[in-house]
Amino acid sequence: MKKKRLIQHAAILSIGTLLIVALLCGLTVATVSAECKNRGDLDVRYCDENGDLVADPPQDASQYLDPSVLVFSYTPVEDPSVYENVFTEFMAYLSKKTGKRVKWYGAESYAAQVEAMRSGRLHIAGISTGPTCFGVNLAGYVPFAIMSGPKGYGYKLQVITRKDSGITKMTDLKGKKIAHVTPSSNSGNQAPRALFKDLGVIPDEDYKVIYSGKHDNSILGVANGDYDAAPVASSVLDRMAEKGVVNKDDLRIIWESDPFPTTSYGYVYNLKPELAKKIVDAFLTFDWTGTALEKEFKANAFNKFIPITYKDQWAVIRTIQKFNNIVYSQDALKKLKVKKKKKKKK
Repeated sequence: MKKKRLIQHAAILSIGTLLIVALLCGLTVATVSAECKNRGDLDVRYCDENGDLVADPPQDASQYLDPSVLVFSYTPVEDPSVYENVFTEFMAYLSKKTGKRVKWYGAESYAAQVEAMRSGRLHIAGISTGPTCFGVNLAGYVPFAIMSGPKGYGYKLQVITRKDSGITKMTDLKGKKIAHVTPSSNSGNQAPRALFKDLGVIPDEDYKVIYSGKHDNSILGVANGDYDAAPVASSVLDRMAEKGVVNKDDLRIIWESDPFPTTSYGYVYNLKPELAKKIVDAFLTFDWTGTALEKEFKANAFNKFIPITYKDQWAVIRTIQKFNNIVYSQDALKKLKVKKKKKKKK
């Protein structure tokens, strides 16, 4: 009987302990929520007290990230291995300015970049126009720079087709097979869905959308006759033409937009402030003269990095994504993973 009472007493104490723990957990969650007065579209793990639309650094210095090796990635517009060589000199300079080893991460997709930064495996990146918004809101990405030059930093959405396709105007796209890039791509999907209606054609209603996975896949697909047409980034088309990968004389541009901001460059929000400052300085003081970067982006007339803010330069992109009812969530991020279709070679 005594033993039974002891067991009952122990059970009551255990239940009481669990209730106290649950109460404390509830208070902790409530306290965390109360501490963040403004979050906007940011994931629940981030906060935006200063209203600049990007994640604030952690208030607790013990949460700062100070890795011994910095991981850098460039948007997977084309073959990631090619761009590792393009950024070699810059990564060496970044290493010198920060005093840390810099490692390349060749992301295969926009989603892979965002997931890598969200999980803490990627610290610095160049993220394409549309996916920049996903990086900011889901991964704590803080854009601060963009490539620029004498002609500025913008690129255009261009709708391309073969000259022998018979397509000369936007309404000719009706009933055709059109390549979009990925769901998150600005010029390759988001902007077309927001802008094409006023031009007399609606994606998925007036023509069949096929996601190619990358801008170069769309461009090569049109050049090779796999697709009838495609909305692409002018900056990518210019670079591919400069390299001789495609011949612009074989293509026709039937429409182009006003300029959009191109790839943003930034770091993950929880880097140690002193380190983040060194990274920004490395970008803004890097001399492109005679480097692989200068050669690669010669067609775009880019020759330096200039400062930008997500709040100002990405306003038009946020407007387009709002029009398309984009929600920055893990489910939406998963939809960025588009299976790439292999293209036939000439």
